[in-house]
Amino acid sequence: MGYPRIDGRRVQVEPLADRESKHHIDDIRVDPDGPLPPATSRQTSQIGTIADRMRDARSRGASVMLAYGAHLVKNGLAPVVTRMMEDGWVTHLATNGAGVIHDWEYAFHGRSEEDVRGHVARGCFGTWDETGRHTALAVLAGTADDLGYGESVGRMIVEDGYHIPDPAALRQALADWSADPADDEAMPARADLLQTIVRHGIAPGHHVVEHPHKQHSLTGNACRLGVPLTVHPGIGYDIVYTHPLAGGAAYGRGGMIDFQVFAEGVSRIDGGVFLSVGSSIMAPQVFEKSVSIANNLRRQEGLGPVRPFIAVNDLTEEDWDWNAGEPPMDDPAYYNRMGKSFSRMGGELIYVAADNRLFIPHLCRLLTS
Repeated sequence: MGYPRIDGRRVQVEPLADRESKHHIDDIRVDPDGPLPPATSRQTSQIGTIADRMRDARSRGASVMLAYGAHLVKNGLAPVVTRMMEDGWVTHLATNGAGVIHDWEYAFHGRSEEDVRGHVARGCFGTWDETGRHTALAVLAGTADDLGYGESVGRMIVEDGYHIPDPAALRQALADWSADPADDEAMPARADLLQTIVRHGIAPGHHVVEHPHKQHSLTGNACRLGVPLTVHPGIGYDIVYTHPLAGGAAYGRGGMIDFQVFAEGVSRIDGGVFLSVGSSIMAPQVFEKSVSIANNLRRQEGLGPVRPFIAVNDLTEEDWDWNAGEPPMDDPAYYNRMGKSFSRMGGELIYVAADNRLFIPHLCRLLTS
């Protein structure tokens, strides 16, 4: 017998339209051609250096990867990053679960963010039907087609919905697969999809999910442009896990596919640029494991380790020069996970202390003007 656990299917969900959301997309979105916020001379110099490194990387075909936390989306910077994607300056986007969830809510509902304190007390924090339902079914359908978490949600936004296959066809495919279970890696995902269809009475066919604000969606625009956007979730971190349709297998499978896609991008980052914007945990943790994988494969080919240029943007004011080594343990900077992890990756590191509403627009203007 396993330990006692909650039956997630008993959770009552409510319509997203009934939620009092904090912000509308029109209130937060930043115009790529709008006026730039004032920057200090140090910030201007640092951002200029990063832009130069990105130009050099793209001229040589190296990766330029941008990992970001959800505040980049909540600060309305999706149109600015989309401009950089459209002009070819960014080859890969990576975010956590919240980053793609807020982006989807803005694309679908036009609004996002809620009163966490009040809604937790009422037992309704995150229990919004459309967010959990459509994300779960998009990822279930996407992983059955061998897509990762990010591409699955991006496809739903671009196509304004997702397709649920006929249960009979899934049963037949599973019966045929059982004769050679090593043949198709996506088949376990189809079994998971079949169980969800049957257990929750999901109708087969195309499910229309309109996204009236898709033009402002990073997830949708990345899919439209063919730029990988990978999602690196933690089970239980995000509101989608409160929904009765949530399943660890689909989210875990989608996240694993995305980790492998991310690592492939890192394998091409020698001489390239890795940008970490407002992601103090996910970006350094996922990046360091991917660099290890890339170097493992390069070593087998007789190549040396990758040496990317790493640019970190966050709000913490810090004067420690991480390129000179790690600080002593009695220095508070020693416990900066971003600096510690990124400085160990073998490349040059620059840290820009600034609001991302300053950093991203200035960087975009330098690259696209």
